[in-house]
Amino acid sequence: MTTQHTQTASTALTSNRMNSKIKMSALITLLSTVLLLNGCGQAGASKVDEEIVQKEEEKVIPIPVEVSLVENGSISSNYTTTAVLEAKEEAFVVGRASGIIEEIMVEEGDYVEKGQILAKLAPERYELNLRRAQADMDGLEKELAKINKVFTKKLVSVDVYDKITAQHESAKATLALAQLDLKEATIVAPISGYIAERNAKVGNLTESFQRERMFHIVQQKELYGIVHLPEKELSKVHKDQKARLVITALDDAVVNAFVERISPVIDSKTGTFKVTLRVPNEDNKLMSGMFTQVSLNYDTRDNVALLPRKAMLAMDDIVNVFVVDDNGIAKKVAIKTGYQEGNFIEVIDGLVGNETVVITGHQNLKNNATVDIVNG
Repeated sequence: MTTQHTQTASTALTSNRMNSKIKMSALITLLSTVLLLNGCGQAGASKVDEEIVQKEEEKVIPIPVEVSLVENGSISSNYTTTAVLEAKEEAFVVGRASGIIEEIMVEEGDYVEKGQILAKLAPERYELNLRRAQADMDGLEKELAKINKVFTKKLVSVDVYDKITAQHESAKATLALAQLDLKEATIVAPISGYIAERNAKVGNLTESFQRERMFHIVQQKELYGIVHLPEKELSKVHKDQKARLVITALDDAVVNAFVERISPVIDSKTGTFKVTLRVPNEDNKLMSGMFTQVSLNYDTRDNVALLPRKAMLAMDDIVNVFVVDDNGIAKKVAIKTGYQEGNFIEVIDGLVGNETVVITGHQNLKNNATVDIVNG
């Protein structure tokens, strides 16, 4: 009994150990399966995430830009400077005779013709001087007539005859001066033009050749513009050459001018030479003293490709532009430029004249970038 019981107990113990090993193996297998499945799930998720990121990277976002067309047209080479318009003819009228101003006939802004009366001085003193000179002249003429009759008969000495003749000539000169003084008591316009300034007033006393001018007259049918150019520009300037004037006082109105005269000398102090521009002013819109911006035309080229200046990207002496094709792709193109005028620049090489170029948003643009045109 005892032996049998012992064997039975041993068998049961062995059986329990085996069952424990089987359960342990099953547990290990189960854990391994779970870990394997979990690893496979993470690998699959990682792969999906990578595909999503790749698709996001492959998705292109167009860059918003503004564009403009390259056009064919004309462009000029100009030298730009400034000038103040001057009257071609002007006169400062002063009183040549002394006297009280009795009457003024014109006001500032009036147009007067040459010889037109501007003012009158009190004439009484000059009229009396003229009458006295005329009386002296008449008396000497009568006396000279008598002397001539007896002089031919040798009844009067040569000295007496010469003395009377000299007195007669002096009287003639005195009479002419009296007539001139009376004439100058009436102030007249020496040239045709506009009264730019009137300083004379009724009741004022004028003095002969007084310093203060009574009237300032300007003729503005044609004006002058004086510019001083660097001596290196001398070979590019010639008579009747066209210039373009922008008048600030007339809302930047543009008028044409022409080279009238070129100074034959160079100012050694400034290294410049003087050029006088003729400015037609038939409609009298321009006025002496107006400030103007001058563009002296050196040369004009027609039917050339014109690029908006702000489309250029210059770096290290290389000028590039971004040209947008039909697919919305911006490609960098190197160009060579020529004349510049206003907001446009001449393209000598690189463009033909019908391209669409980026004018805004191209500073950080890369080659072959996709763009979105926002200005149509």
